[in-house]
Amino acid sequence: MRGDDERLRDILEAIEAIERHLSLGEERFRGDELLQVWALHHLQLIGEAAAGLSEAAQSELSEVPWAAVVGMRKILVHEYFGMDLDRVWATVERDLPELKQVLSRHLED
Repeated sequence: MRGDDERLRDILEAIEAIERHLSLGEERFRGDELLQVWALHHLQLIGEAAAGLSEAAQSELSEVPWAAVVGMRKILVHEYFGMDLDRVWATVERDLPELKQVLSRHLED
């Protein structure tokens, strides 16, 4: 079973994978189905890792909206055809950098 620190590192690795390929910009993302699938896959990994965190880890990192992180995964997996690329891109642009910063800082301590 994976521990909290391993799950947090899994989240960071997924964020970095998304960053590597989506640094090409929104227009490229919207026009490339493979980039969309890449991003969705890694967002699902983030949600899965977050869902496995202990309550103690979630409490210690209370500034992270864990319910929203896990909820995004549920939407991507269970409501795939209702997926909104605007929402995905906003998550990539706005939310992931903040999440990366919080988790990186936490793991450095």
